[in-house]
Amino acid sequence: MPSFHNGPVEIAYIDEGEGNPIFLVHGFGSSAGVNWVYPGWVSALTKAGRRVVALDNRGHGASSKLYDRAQYSLEIMASDVRALMDHLDIPHADIMGYSLGSRIASVLALHHPERLRTLIIGGLGYGLIEGGGPGEDVAVALEAPSLEDVTDPMGRMFRAFAEQTRSDRRALVACLRGSRQWLTPEQVASIKTPALIAVGTNDDVSGSPQRLHEVMRGAEMLDIPGRDHMRAVGDRVYKEGVLAFLARHD
Repeated sequence: MPSFHNGPVEIAYIDEGEGNPIFLVHGFGSSAGVNWVYPGWVSALTKAGRRVVALDNRGHGASSKLYDRAQYSLEIMASDVRALMDHLDIPHADIMGYSLGSRIASVLALHHPERLRTLIIGGLGYGLIEGGGPGEDVAVALEAPSLEDVTDPMGRMFRAFAEQTRSDRRALVACLRGSRQWLTPEQVASIKTPALIAVGTNDDVSGSPQRLHEVMRGAEMLDIPGRDHMRAVGDRVYKEGVLAFLARHD
């Protein structure tokens, strides 16, 4: 993977295809490869005539591992996306996040709306406002001596995922504790970028997409039938809905 530096932090990324650019921002504990390449997103988007840029968030994948939670605020992580856009000389683009990536993308839409053509909020509902999702129980699970020592169900899910992806668990703990900030309803309502909210109907991590839609009244909604937080990522309905949404806004 190529990389660039945002200050002292090295950020790895992929850049494939030609056409209107879309930036992909992965979820907590994942990477560009796990979240976007392996589930077929990069292939689907490039085949649809898009230029796809996906970064490994700081603390994840091939990017720099940092152990100070202060280095993982949503604003700082959003600055990595903006710096990558500058590095590639892309003034504005479609942006799709998943879970934590959706919170990062939403902060970018809030503070730098001129950089976004559209905003796709995947795997995140009202948790954008009221919190929820992986919290301190997950941090404790990541710090546990082994998976067998973890009893919390969500903690076990994220600990097993971290082990499967061979992640730096210490960096993930710093990221988790440093990025737990939420937007207010007023901030979310002020986002005027054309948006799509896409959440699995069996997702018990993201918070209610319907409640988020009540705040983001101009957004569109996409239900991903029968999918939970992890299994929604590569779903065909999700891909087709996103491609149709992008086509409507080209």
